[in-house]
Amino acid sequence: MSNTPQIIALTGKGGVGKTSISGTIVKLLVKNHPDKRILAIDADPAIGLSSVLNIDVKKTIDDIRKELIANLEDEDLFSVEQLLGEAKYKIYEAVTEQNGFAFIAIGRPEADGCYCRINEYLKEVITILSSQFDYVVIDGEAGIEQVNRRVMEKVTHLLLITDASKKGCQVIQTIKSVADNLVMYEKAGVIANRIPSEEIAAEMDIGELEMLSAITSDDNLALCDMKGENVFFLDDNSKIVQGTEKALKKLGLI
Repeated sequence: MSNTPQIIALTGKGGVGKTSISGTIVKLLVKNHPDKRILAIDADPAIGLSSVLNIDVKKTIDDIRKELIANLEDEDLFSVEQLLGEAKYKIYEAVTEQNGFAFIAIGRPEADGCYCRINEYLKEVITILSSQFDYVVIDGEAGIEQVNRRVMEKVTHLLLITDASKKGCQVIQTIKSVADNLVMYEKAGVIANRIPSEEIAAEMDIGELEMLSAITSDDNLALCDMKGENVFFLDDNSKIVQGTEKALKKLGLI
């Protein structure tokens, strides 16, 4: 088992299909690396990745954080080791195994007061958990907040997802600029999604960023979304599967 997992984090503005691409990446990693351990982390508070992978989320990392807060309020003198051990045990309980990969959701952090110490412990636990896998796919929340809060502090591949809009292209350039100062990463690139045509993709202003692939509108994905089906069952000829595969090959991930 690899001690240095390939950590692929996806981010971009809302509504660009980031979650569907995250699910498709998991599908392709499972297909191409059946002997490797793969972890999908749903870091979007909306918990959308569980939907596209058809996973019933019973407990999130934030649920665990709240349990730890309750314990702290009852027991003022929790040691670092006790807190970390308790969190690690609970987080392994929250991991779901399915279709050749594991899944865990961050959830929606909503709590009064400052629990920075607990959040730091949980970040450490997530790092420990990730180290047990060969590939980790993080479906990040829309926008730049997780980068600003250094939730995505260390990744190997930063995937910036956008549509053809000027706003989408501006958001990914801003995220990349902030990430250059706050995130340790090895490679970064853009997947343009829901693009009307290849010609329009060629005209998009993504600054100095590398365009890994441009995915035109995909009727197969739209039908899959409408029926609430698992992206694992998308045909390999679907545009989103082919476009995502092209990007992963450019990054050397498959």
